[in-house]
Amino acid sequence: MPDAVDEADVRRIALSLPRTAEKIRWNHPTFDVAGRMFATVPDDATSFAVRCPRHERAELIAAEPAKFWVPPHEAHSAWVRARLAALEDLQELYDILLDSWRQSAPADLADSFTGGDLFS
Repeated sequence: MPDAVDEADVRRIALSLPRTAEKIRWNHPTFDVAGRMFATVPDDATSFAVRCPRHERAELIAAEPAKFWVPPHEAHSAWVRARLAALEDLQELYDILLDSWRQSAPADLADSFTGGDLFS
């Protein structure tokens, strides 16, 4: 069985994406692309938060409630949290971070980055 995904994996993968920088906000590590936040590891580092359009969020949470959730104070935001322990593997973490990165990156940067498979 592979090792559990953790905060260090979030950091390593987020920082591997183009023009990403780490900043501390609210006493948590956050990750920005071209100055726009796309991920954070809040509180006790058992989950991470990413951008998710509100119209997609309810369906995502309904499909995998053990994995995705939104704390009450973030209910009106365009963010969702994912439990690190519920992720299948590093590829799933990469895919989630890449999706959020694409939502935050300038269009020309997002369009020019092919992304793809973490292990290719």
